[in-house]
Amino acid sequence: MDLRQLTDEVEAVSSTYALKHGIIRDDTWFLLKLQEEVGELTQAFLMRSGQARDKGCSPEELESNFRSELADVLSQVLLMARHHGVDLEAEIERKWMPWHPDRLPAHGGSRAAEAGSNDAVDSA
Repeated sequence: MDLRQLTDEVEAVSSTYALKHGIIRDDTWFLLKLQEEVGELTQAFLMRSGQARDKGCSPEELESNFRSELADVLSQVLLMARHHGVDLEAEIERKWMPWHPDRLPAHGGSRAAEAGSNDAVDSA
């Protein structure tokens, strides 16, 4: 499944859920829902790494919860991008892929030095 197909599938789930529960998915909702999921991912990470109480969860449950929350965050990013008309594949190609090792100059110089800086490299 490619990213566009995955986004379409996630949208089908989200829009059905929103309709069933009377949720209006506006600009604010997409941002707040993403923030909610990042918070849940943070909690799952802290529990999994022993930095928060495990609430009686087994190591397997903690790992499963962490993986599930990663999926929730990705799904919300896909939904937000779709809502705002952002082509994530194109944006990743534009921002990240010029810095792929296979695309860097072979002469030993760094592309970062040539360009001054790169947001993708700086934020990675």
